Amino acid sequence: LTTREREVLQLVASGLLNKQVAAELGLSEITVKLHRASAMRKMCAQTLAHVVRMMEAIERGTLQDHTPV
Repeated sequence: LTTREREVLQLVASGLLNKQVAAELGLSEITVKLHRASAMRKMCAQTLAHVVRMMEAIERGTLQDHTPV
């Protein structure tokens, strides 16, 4: 993930709305949505809840690679 994608996901995962993330980072709401979608696609995540679980696993160091073959 890019640095910006990580920033967006961290803020969204913390419970902020896209509009709030945009204000926090000085971006437009559409740009936040694009970064969020790109990051979710790269992470093969279908839902925000899945992203949050993966981010928590990364922090704990317990994320297993689920890359499709």
